[in-house]
Amino acid sequence: MNVVDLNSDLGESFGPWVMGRDEDVLTFVSSANVACGFHGGDPAVMRRTVRMAAERGVAVGAHPSYPDKVGFGRREMNCTPDEIYADVLYQIGALRAFCGACGVPLQHVKPHGAMYNTAGRDEAKAAAIAQAVRDAGGGLILLGLAGSALERAAQTAGVRFAAEAFADRGYMDDGSLVPRSRPGAFVTDPDAAAERVIRMVKEGVVQSVNGRSVPLAPQSICLHGDNSAAVELARTLRKKIEASGIRIAPLAELIR
Repeated sequence: MNVVDLNSDLGESFGPWVMGRDEDVLTFVSSANVACGFHGGDPAVMRRTVRMAAERGVAVGAHPSYPDKVGFGRREMNCTPDEIYADVLYQIGALRAFCGACGVPLQHVKPHGAMYNTAGRDEAKAAAIAQAVRDAGGGLILLGLAGSALERAAQTAGVRFAAEAFADRGYMDDGSLVPRSRPGAFVTDPDAAAERVIRMVKEGVVQSVNGRSVPLAPQSICLHGDNSAAVELARTLRKKIEASGIRIAPLAELIR
């Protein structure tokens, strides 16, 4: 039987500012990437999100970012590898403390936004992230784009890696994501997104924005929790994925 993890980026609210419908999305996913305060989230939000995940049996991962609250972590920053290493290690430690307080393990680390995109192509910065994940200890899984510099860095660092694909994002012919500013960047129809995911998992391909079949064999599927359609997307994905005979399970069950 095919098995896949279903993850979402959560805990991105800040103070009185609410981002997404985390409590509802957590009903459908198997892993949660929790913001660690650099692009979204704050200590109270981090604690609440980890607690909600624990109550629902959802695995918890750290979602570190560049220090960029104003840009929501989606702006490129000229950080050195040493700075990235320290920032990622710091954020992992912060979230791990809340996991300990809630009695759940920290399962994985997934970079956010611009850091994620940079780590997909910049070998030195990808290595800094992988080293931070290794040095944090605990056998954490690094979650990132399949076939990217981050995957190669994880292998070099001896860190377990999980290949990720996106249910609600378009793909270029080379397997990279369509930039958010371009047409075809988002898949808004939940049924279409589900069919794409099923094909990714069962056939190992995704159709690019130009209609080409691009090889892609993900172990985890991400849906974004920061939009109004997130709950309906999560519900449809879960229902259709399981109806197709694919089992949904957290990364710790897939990556040994």
